[in-house]
Amino acid sequence: MTLCILTVHAHPDDEASKGAPTLAMYGSQGIRTVLVCCTGGEEGDLQNPHLREPGQPFHGLTPEQEKAKLAELRPLELARSAEIIGFDRVVMLGYRDSGMPDSEANAHPECFATADLDEAVGRLVEVIRAERPQVIITYGDDQRGYPHPDHLKVHDISLPAFERAGDPAWYPELGEPWQPSKMYYSTWSKARIVALHEGMVRLRGESPFDQAWLDRPGQDHRITTKVDVGEFMWARSGALRAHATQVDPTEPWWFGLSDDELAEVYPYEDWILARSLVGVPADGEIEDDMFAGVRHPAISGGDE
Repeated sequence: MTLCILTVHAHPDDEASKGAPTLAMYGSQGIRTVLVCCTGGEEGDLQNPHLREPGQPFHGLTPEQEKAKLAELRPLELARSAEIIGFDRVVMLGYRDSGMPDSEANAHPECFATADLDEAVGRLVEVIRAERPQVIITYGDDQRGYPHPDHLKVHDISLPAFERAGDPAWYPELGEPWQPSKMYYSTWSKARIVALHEGMVRLRGESPFDQAWLDRPGQDHRITTKVDVGEFMWARSGALRAHATQVDPTEPWWFGLSDDELAEVYPYEDWILARSLVGVPADGEIEDDMFAGVRHPAISGGDE
């Protein structure tokens, strides 16, 4: 059986900050890895002030020129990031970045947030049927911490796409039906944030995680799966640096610890199993493999 995992993201750079080590790990096992990026990130701003310094590509540009330069560079950054992580295929779903909530970009006729739901689900279904993944990763149902319209839409199209991809009554013109086995939500656990904070205080004497971060509500009680990716932290740091316009390489929030230190402080990526046709972990048990029940004997329980 050919194994495949497909991850759905809103913008270029999301694939770097959410799940890069996990995808790199599965790729190293010979599992096919596919990235679906729903928008081109056209509404992103320059987040790396060093690129405005003399001799750098954004030095002296007007805001309009800066925006045009960003649109030129972001696809190249995504390609480099995907190469570092090791994706076998990158699919652009073809929508425009919707911008932050209540911004003018929300009204753009080509933006993702206002796209027809059935049509957008169909675009994702076509990719699922072509790639035949057993596992799909998407954004969760609780996005209070970052309610970006495009992130909300990623969730909204992923659930029906999971169901419709295997139903021949939906989109018969978009390929042979294929039913994925499992769907996961990405999440940053409270345990991870606390571990990073304590690790930075111990190793650096200070932490960028202020009390507001530490007091944020967590979803740790929903976590079903912890994947040990300690040997693959390089995928996260390398992919983030590839998005040079979006990530400041001197920012301790991203790079306050080395890859080895990250692996020592918290070597896991955490996931919430949202849908499974091959069983779910028993109460109190935590999976260590997203392909549990697919390449191993079925785990207990039924659909979650």
